Amino acid sequence: MPSITRRRSAKVGRPTSAEADVLAATQRLLAGGATFTELGVQQICTEAGVARSTFYSHFRDKTDLLLRLANELMASSFDVTSAWQPAAGVEGLEEAFLHVIQVYRRHAAVRRALAEVATYDSAVRDYFTAELHQFTDWTIKILRAEQEAGRTPAGLDPVSATRIIVTGGERALTDQVTSADAASDPAFARELAHTWWHGIYRRPGTQPQGTSGAPRRY
Repeated sequence: MPSITRRRSAKVGRPTSAEADVLAATQRLLAGGATFTELGVQQICTEAGVARSTFYSHFRDKTDLLLRLANELMASSFDVTSAWQPAAGVEGLEEAFLHVIQVYRRHAAVRRALAEVATYDSAVRDYFTAELHQFTDWTIKILRAEQEAGRTPAGLDPVSATRIIVTGGERALTDQVTSADAASDPAFARELAHTWWHGIYRRPGTQPQGTSGAPRRY
């Protein structure tokens, strides 16, 4: 199985004051309606109150800046998701999804910027693809363990199922925080959790007949 160690294209760790100012300024500008492509380095520096030379002492370019902003979104989402285990049941999954939605709402402008830039920048596109792979690898690992324990039907294809729920789930989360009111988040988290749980983790199914002659139900 591929490693689920997070790939980081940009520097990580606690940002310096100047770095934090630039990151926060960029988020403000994006949240205010600016597109990342239209944002100039000088505009970001002016908003942050730093010199242009300071920007380049901390970021290689605007792409590096965007990836640094994306790190918090993706890392926080993965930390919440990977903390859930099937033993917590659908209720625990619902709670986890609600927390992920809250992370996505805090970083909605950054997620829009990622989608925007990924259409023409291969570095951003590759970064986002690699980040989604950690969710995919983790989910496949959990599903295979559940199959081995007899709790998920043996006939389920973990790879195909994971592609559907991870890719589809991420797009649904993005749509929720960019086009729906926050008041609907609990209902959305509940429906997403039940779709994953009953459609994949505890999908109704049968095993070959045992000695009792009755099919085994999940």
